[in-house]
Amino acid sequence: MKLAFSTLGVPGLPLPDVLRLATAHGYHGVELRTHPEEPVHTGLGPAERADVAAEFKGAGVELLSLAGYARVAAPGDDEPVLAEIRALVDLAHDLGAPYVRVFPGGDLDVQSPEEADATAARRLGTAAEHANDLGVRILLETHDSHRTAADAMRILGLVGHRQVGALWDVMHTWLGGEQPSETYAALSPHLGYVQVKDIASVEDTTPLPLGQGVLPLAECVEVLSRHNWDGWLCWEYEKRWYENATPLPDILDAGREHLSRLLNESA
Repeated sequence: MKLAFSTLGVPGLPLPDVLRLATAHGYHGVELRTHPEEPVHTGLGPAERADVAAEFKGAGVELLSLAGYARVAAPGDDEPVLAEIRALVDLAHDLGAPYVRVFPGGDLDVQSPEEADATAARRLGTAAEHANDLGVRILLETHDSHRTAADAMRILGLVGHRQVGALWDVMHTWLGGEQPSETYAALSPHLGYVQVKDIASVEDTTPLPLGQGVLPLAECVEVLSRHNWDGWLCWEYEKRWYENATPLPDILDAGREHLSRLLNESA
């Protein structure tokens, strides 16, 4: 498995500095948080996009994914959501990223679960055609209204398109009460990559250095290794939302060493 980290852990950091962190600390790739407050977003012009792609190539670091914020199950009209996904897919194509991340984002106060599932599946099925043309895969993250693999599969089963897959966020499936073996069994035919992290407890989701919290990272890695899964583990350290958390650059080495140890122990 290859290791990456998300720029959610280094909010606003210029791309050259992000790439230096990756090479200095032994990470193979980077997941770019794609938002207007970040250096890379869908508003970039053609020259800027070419520069970003060239910077990754020059650094020898892979651009794993663009982590966008489209909410595919959200109530309302389809077109604004589809436009947001199309813009993200276009950017991924221009930068050479194989994946884009979307959220479920259903609102079960105003939707039934069936309505949320159908809305998400309809939008993803439509967006999949554009993604297919550009060679980009849309990944639905286990998150918010659909935090478990069982939840996500209600949507993915309706979509049934190879360009739409799953992103396993280990915190959300754990908070939803799923065991790693259950999550993997459900998501494995659709799995793009895995986001790892650590937290103190159900009540306190402040990000911690990997291995210092309660999330079942060893079990997750063991399940993946047992099934010879050889994709990406991406450390999503949520510094953007927790200002007082330890700066990510200070713990990147320890995080890589922890994941490498888990991989060795599960081999």
